[in-house]
Amino acid sequence: MEETKVHNKQHHSYSIYILVWLALVALTGLTAAVAGINFGKLSIVVALLIAVVKSYLVLTQFMHLNSEERTFKVFIFVALFFILISLTLLFTDYSFYVR
Repeated sequence: MEETKVHNKQHHSYSIYILVWLALVALTGLTAAVAGINFGKLSIVVALLIAVVKSYLVLTQFMHLNSEERTFKVFIFVALFFILISLTLLFTDYSFYVR
């Protein structure tokens, strides 16, 4: 016997997509504005924090991650965890780079 799972499709109105898009545009402008300001060593951290917020908005709203099953969310979390480890190792290595 074949099991089929029915996905609960949540239909959002267009207004949420427009609001998220406007937030992404605003965050992109903020990224460009922050790039012109010298934060010293915090410049990369600020840019990455803005990128994390933008990624969260895209994943939850446009990719509908908030309505997916738990298994899929775990796969996304594991992938993001390994990206975080890679970036940590990259910046650790970069901090010991002698100029």
